Amino acid sequence: MKFILSLALKNLTRYRRRTIITSIAIAAGLSIFIMLDALLLGMEQESERNIIWYETASAKIMTAENFEHMEFLSLKYPIDNPEKITSLLNDQGFRSTTRITFGAELLVYEDPFPADGSTQVKIAAVDPESDGDVYRFTEIIEKGKFLQKGEEGILLGSWLAEDLQADVGYPVTLLTRSRDGYYQTIDLEVTGIFNCPNPYVNRATALIPLETADYYLQMEGGVTEIAVSLPSSADPAEEAAAINQLLQQQGNPENAALGVYTWQELAYDYLQFAAAKQGGSKVILFLVFIIAAVGISNTMLMAVYERIRELGMMRALGMDDGKLRAAFILEAGGIGFIGSVFGVLIGSILTWYFVRRGIDFTFMMRDMDLGYRVAGVMYGTWNVWTIITAFIAGIVISMIIAVFPTRKVVRMEVADALHHQ
Repeated sequence: MKFILSLALKNLTRYRRRTIITSIAIAAGLSIFIMLDALLLGMEQESERNIIWYETASAKIMTAENFEHMEFLSLKYPIDNPEKITSLLNDQGFRSTTRITFGAELLVYEDPFPADGSTQVKIAAVDPESDGDVYRFTEIIEKGKFLQKGEEGILLGSWLAEDLQADVGYPVTLLTRSRDGYYQTIDLEVTGIFNCPNPYVNRATALIPLETADYYLQMEGGVTEIAVSLPSSADPAEEAAAINQLLQQQGNPENAALGVYTWQELAYDYLQFAAAKQGGSKVILFLVFIIAAVGISNTMLMAVYERIRELGMMRALGMDDGKLRAAFILEAGGIGFIGSVFGVLIGSILTWYFVRRGIDFTFMMRDMDLGYRVAGVMYGTWNVWTIITAFIAGIVISMIIAVFPTRKVVRMEVADALHHQ
């Protein structure tokens, strides 16, 4: 075995240029894969945080009908008497807040706006006193102030405000339907502008006080949802099951129509998208291995053809076919090892840069929908398992590919090998 290792090492140094070129191809592919995987993983983790903090909360209590028709932002299936449920949750240590979510047409008029216009928006009517216990809008106010209880004000996302050319103090009008289906207009004043890292929220969402929505929409104290905040370490499914059991134990017939839905259920479309992206990452890895396989295959094929007479002499002197194959496989493994080492090193440096500095995609996210809930700088995340997998795979694939070129040599007769030109 010592002789075979020595022979493989000498062959690596004998064809240095070829070894370096093939190793560079492997290193480039692996480093790109490690970098892309870190960036995609970072975007997924930040998207999940932004979904929970600004869009769905950790979980929501809703009527089953409202959950089924969630995309329509309907007011037909509210939770009546939500105070009993929030009080129960607070007694059990859960932080919660009530909301009314509905769709509206936001109307603006010339003076102070540049021109008359309108746009469709999603309105979240929030409780200013408890919303900060679940969501984080109080931390992202860019201009003006957060909503006050009882005032007829509205908060706009910064991208929405930019499109409308709105500013604090500007009047706007919401055109929507009440709980009973009647058209209703609500005149409001822009009291603040928030800059949300979730592009879905920043682009087409506005917030108004819960009392204002309750009055104009004739909700009579009802809400469309009760948002619940859970610890980041908690299992959302287990906590949701515990909350649901708690509601059913109260013996209130109204609670039987309620369901507790985790953020994964509320953001199902995003999770499907993220799963597709993970599949794309695996395709990238597969292509990297194809590149490595082609490079290793060509290198070993050239090495085999150049050494047919040399190998024939070794076989004539008694070297068996197994040792001959092992020498070529170890040689290919050495090339894969060199490429994997430099690939992991370069990939780790690139990952470190994205983890510390990130890359600013604001110019793309502003006008494009890439599916991720990230609006500005995207940061990478260390994924040690990916680095280990890439390193091992670079070596193993190289060794497996080397088996095929050596088959031709070991099948040749020794005399034919010695006379090969």
